[in-house]
Amino acid sequence: MNAADPTPEPPAAPAAAGGRAVQATVGTFDPASGAGTALLDDGRPVQFDGAAFAAGGLRLLRFGQRVRLEYAGDRVARVTIHTLP
Repeated sequence: MNAADPTPEPPAAPAAAGGRAVQATVGTFDPASGAGTALLDDGRPVQFDGAAFAAGGLRLLRFGQRVRLEYAGDRVARVTIHTLP
C-alpha cells in the first residue's frame, strides 16, 4: 500500500517462501465472497476463502477450471490460474 494507492498489495506467494503448491479443479465458487472449493487430483475436496482468491489477483473462477493452490501452513493462501506465475 502507498499514499497514491490505498489498495493493499497481495502477499508474496507462499510457494516462494517454502510453502507447497498443488493443482486442482474448481468445484464451486461464490463470486460475492470469493470463497469456493476445489478438487485435488486425488479427489479430495479443499476449501479456499475470499482472502486466498483475492491474493491471486483473479476476477472470477468457473466450474471445472484448473487452478493452482498455494499453501501457507494448512490453509490455502493463494489461488491462481495454473499457467500464470
